[in-house]
Amino acid sequence: MQSTSSFRLPTREVRVGNVLIGSGHPICIQTMTTTDTLNTEATVAQSIRCIKAGAELVRITAPSKTEAENLQAIKDQIRAAGFDTPLVADIHFTPNAAEIAARIIEKVRVNPGNYVDKKKFAQIDYTDAEYDAEIVRIKERFMPLVLICKEHGTAMRIGTNHGSLSDRIMSRYGDTALGMVESAMEFLRIARSADYHQIILSMKSSNPMVMVEAYRLLVKHMGDEFGEYYPLHLGVTEAGDGMDGRVKSSIGIGILLAEGIGDTIRVSLTEEPEFELPVCREIVAACDDMRDKSSGQSQLEIHEKVSKNIGPHPFQKRSSIVVKNIGGNQVPVVVADYMHHNSISPKDLLEIGYHYSPILDKWNISDGAADYLFTGDNLIGFSLPGTLGVICNAAIWKGQKSAQNVFPLFEAEAFLASSESSPILNFVSLDASLENAPEIALKVTEYPKVVLCIYSSAKAQLAAFRKFFNFLENAEIQVPVIIAPASHSHNEDRLIAELSIQSGALFLEGKGNGIWLMTEPENTLENSLGNKFLNELAFSILQATRTRISKTEYISCPSCGRTLFDLQETTAKIRAATAHLKGLKIAVMGCIVNGPGEMADADFGYVGSGPGKITLYKSKEVVKRNVPSEIAVDELIKLLQESGVWVDAPVLA
Repeated sequence: MQSTSSFRLPTREVRVGNVLIGSGHPICIQTMTTTDTLNTEATVAQSIRCIKAGAELVRITAPSKTEAENLQAIKDQIRAAGFDTPLVADIHFTPNAAEIAARIIEKVRVNPGNYVDKKKFAQIDYTDAEYDAEIVRIKERFMPLVLICKEHGTAMRIGTNHGSLSDRIMSRYGDTALGMVESAMEFLRIARSADYHQIILSMKSSNPMVMVEAYRLLVKHMGDEFGEYYPLHLGVTEAGDGMDGRVKSSIGIGILLAEGIGDTIRVSLTEEPEFELPVCREIVAACDDMRDKSSGQSQLEIHEKVSKNIGPHPFQKRSSIVVKNIGGNQVPVVVADYMHHNSISPKDLLEIGYHYSPILDKWNISDGAADYLFTGDNLIGFSLPGTLGVICNAAIWKGQKSAQNVFPLFEAEAFLASSESSPILNFVSLDASLENAPEIALKVTEYPKVVLCIYSSAKAQLAAFRKFFNFLENAEIQVPVIIAPASHSHNEDRLIAELSIQSGALFLEGKGNGIWLMTEPENTLENSLGNKFLNELAFSILQATRTRISKTEYISCPSCGRTLFDLQETTAKIRAATAHLKGLKIAVMGCIVNGPGEMADADFGYVGSGPGKITLYKSKEVVKRNVPSEIAVDELIKLLQESGVWVDAPVLA
């Protein structure tokens, strides 16, 4: 089991088989199978692989009575193999399947958006009396499951998904975090009325900003209404695959864990389920390591007391002045760090989005190209593209200060003592964890043309950054700030988790004007975790926080037994064909459960509608039904072309 900071929101204890969740127990990590539940052998084998990979709960879909009944055979074979890991049934649309499953396995997950209600994107104007009558109807349909769970000692997750809010909830609350919270609270009130409390709740969205706001709001509502809290299952749904999926999950889950919110987590990747578990472990470990253990305080306690911090934090961009192309309403800049390189050549810049063609004597610049290059004490001996600025140490800059687009980096104290500075742009680095950092910042920001680059020598980097931003805002200092988090890990998943959490939380709250990722010298000089990796990570963090869109966004589900096509292979095909369509959101959904709803945030959708059949959407409107999966990717491309959003991929000389 994994642990996190000693400070945690005090939640009820819930028993799921032999696993205790909440009430300060270690964070529980879990995953979900992708096999057909009726294929007992395959489901058992995959479940055991997941358990061996570290899963402490394994979830299995049960879309109908038949699959729910087969959970008994699956459970029996897993137990016969010597594994006692609790199993969870995932239910959508079918209360009778939930009632069967609750008698067999240790936990059932129900979605309040589709357990009784329906979703047809219809606006319904209810009177208060009509709305109250709907709650009575829900209680009549949901209470049998509550009583079965209570009788059999079965736990339950009430799992709201942003993409499957019912028409009833949408009509009254809109497509909001409040609607997500109220959807779950309705079911929780019914369960409490039967004195049933073995409940875990979740608020999942493919957008980390919505997800984080919904969980914070749920905690506030539970505290206000009940005076107590139920355990929370954290996850970013339809996160996707690869780096983007890991970044989205790290930001959404990690921010909340760092605040003491969360008792069990699942990372939803469009990959094999056992690959999710190392990512879960690294997110939990990253949050644990970021806590300042020497002080005995959690990140949240350092930042603010929990009673003041719980609740929604709507995105509001921090007001800042403009210095060259940094600050104001401009998108955050990305700084690439080449200080550890002995020399820099044009081919090195390919790693950060700049491709030089000797034949044409021309630079091709990608949408994911860094804005600034930090060279340390190095000099650049060739002509750079005009969009790329160079940052070098102040002593080096003084020897070439007439060079165009080259700017100095000062340590804060050295800047205050210097007699020379750039009339255009000065980068000033400051350790945000220093006790006198606010005092130094006050002096530095009296000078014009300054951009602060904040880092932290303390482990609790996020706490130090937040405290520093609070000072700037309270003092009404509008200097642009580049956030420079550091990770000393050589593990890819840990590196992603640490850097995503430390900076993503701040961008999600509108605080940063730039990002400068730092890691060990040996990382930056190797291919796997080098400058290309860090540059992609920086742009992924900005994309996930919706602060700078530089590429196509894929909202793809992690697959399960309901999936009606090869999701991983199809997602890879769609990505290969459309990755150059900057800013476009494409949803790839295995089935109808979250498809149309989650695609309310997508421009186009590719959804399984039957065995080997695909339905294509434009926004939430059906465009083509029952397209054979063999030609569906080509049909999606035709739809993009017909809709006027297609451009040919650039060809590099």
